[in-house]
Amino acid sequence: MNLKFLETFVWVARLKSFRLTAEKLFTTQASISSRIAALEGELGVRLFLRDSRGVSLTPEGVKVLDYAERMLDTAKALKQSLDSNRQKTGRIRIGVMDTVIHTWLSPLVSELMERYPQVEIELVADTALNLCDQLQKGFLDLILQTDLLRQESIRSQELATYPMGWIVASHSIHNREYASLADLARERIITFSKNSRPHQDILSLLQAHGVSTPRLNCVNSVAAITRLLRDGFGIGALPPALVSEELARGELTLLHLEQQPPSLEVVVSWQVGVEWVDEVVALCRSVLQHYASKAGPGQIILAKPLRAQ
Repeated sequence: MNLKFLETFVWVARLKSFRLTAEKLFTTQASISSRIAALEGELGVRLFLRDSRGVSLTPEGVKVLDYAERMLDTAKALKQSLDSNRQKTGRIRIGVMDTVIHTWLSPLVSELMERYPQVEIELVADTALNLCDQLQKGFLDLILQTDLLRQESIRSQELATYPMGWIVASHSIHNREYASLADLARERIITFSKNSRPHQDILSLLQAHGVSTPRLNCVNSVAAITRLLRDGFGIGALPPALVSEELARGELTLLHLEQQPPSLEVVVSWQVGVEWVDEVVALCRSVLQHYASKAGPGQIILAKPLRAQ
């Protein structure tokens, strides 16, 4: 519904005159009549009665006036909110793990720049362990990583999980059927940095299936892991969402094994009391929700909104 037509309708109702409304809105009386006619056509009702005494609302017009005023008030509040965001200045320090960098970081930064054009965005890329340490020391305002933090000055919320898989180069000797997880573990496994949550989860999974000394190769760069896998250096334990293009092109293959690696969690944690950081947290959730819907089923599983921890 055209907000300009609603505004015209409200002013005609208030001024009880098409001529005065035209003067108020700096247009012609014919233009006012055209807008009202278009609105009446869209709603399927007559909004005004005209007689020798002027213009008056029909019963349907009275009902529409209430809704129109509320819609215009909402639009005005939205514009004021956006204008307020554009006037904000300062700096927001955001820490991100590699998994976020290679998926939805660019859409997030784009939204931040659009919403807060005067704000300096400082990005720090690091492992989840180092990001948590920097947040707790006050060097960062907000981080996107894998662990819920429980500290008086910090809040955390789960955002999503990335299902993990066993991934190999399609042309490599590793692209074959495996009888069991123990059989797969005889090969070289490439995964995230040592002592990270994914590394610990995979280590626990393999040990639970009788693999006491797995050949885990820890790499703290998604780009490096992807390159090693494409060149056939082992079996990767990582989210398919990170290599969706390589999988689509057939360069990499997802192995079908009953025991898949545990999912990788994405958590947002932030310093309490930092100016408008709560707005950035809400934006993170919104951007990730949009990205997950475009990524396709099963790539990213959104967490249900919960109270901050």
